[in-house]
Amino acid sequence: MSAGPPASYGVEDLTVRYRGRVAVTGVDLEVPAGSVTAVVGGDGAGKTTVLRALAGVVRPDGGRVRRPDGARIGYVSAGPGVWRDLTVAENLAFSGSAYGLAGRVLRERADRLLDRTGLGAARDRLGGQLSGGMRQKLALAMALLHEPELLVLDEPTTGVDPVSRAELWRLVAGAAAAGSCVVAATSYLDEAERALSVLVLDQGVPLLVGAPDELVAGMPGVLLDAAERPAGGFSWRRGARWRTWLRDPGTTPHAAALATPDLEDAVIVAAVERRDRAASGGREGRAA
Repeated sequence: MSAGPPASYGVEDLTVRYRGRVAVTGVDLEVPAGSVTAVVGGDGAGKTTVLRALAGVVRPDGGRVRRPDGARIGYVSAGPGVWRDLTVAENLAFSGSAYGLAGRVLRERADRLLDRTGLGAARDRLGGQLSGGMRQKLALAMALLHEPELLVLDEPTTGVDPVSRAELWRLVAGAAAAGSCVVAATSYLDEAERALSVLVLDQGVPLLVGAPDELVAGMPGVLLDAAERPAGGFSWRRGARWRTWLRDPGTTPHAAALATPDLEDAVIVAAVERRDRAASGGREGRAA
């Protein structure tokens, strides 16, 4: 890493439009050094847009972006991220040369990352011959090669097996521990729970933001767990069982089992509350 810890980076009141359509608006995201910040949301929520704006790939239509010089950013896109016709070692060498690395420094860093990612035995294998997990680990190694101050990862574990997911997050956590500002988009809420801070997006606007435990602790109402769907409240399946959220704790059925909420529950409840507020506003507008 460069001398001294990097500053905190992020976006403030970000708005991005594509062909006149608002993709994200009113987004604030802080990415401090030495930790992982997660951006969560479903397809079309705006995760990629926020990360692309932070990385400098797209120009915002409003708000402010704070990022280092492009040479100090490591970026893993949601695409393949590697050159299929180059070997693992050639991918690293090509990526390193783009950042001005050469000679002994490039070789030592590449060898170190091959060891950390477990790709040493595959150094002569073509990128197109790698499994999904190996390909994602190579893409992350290429982004880490120049020891960036800001590491931007767009869904780095999507489509990979559970073991590779765990290995990738170990590498991401290692980059943060080394002092990088790390932000990762993910659709997996169990991954987001590992982050220091979480931004949850819903249709291009912030739904929740804060530390995972604080978001769970701040969830209103009461959560129930049952084998069968109970009457009343808002219910959804968790595996073979039902979760039910009641806005008014006083309406809890006497025989119902209380559930301990997690981040997934907090996100679902926040989405339900936003939907209900929107529906209420629409009715009020029509009545007026």
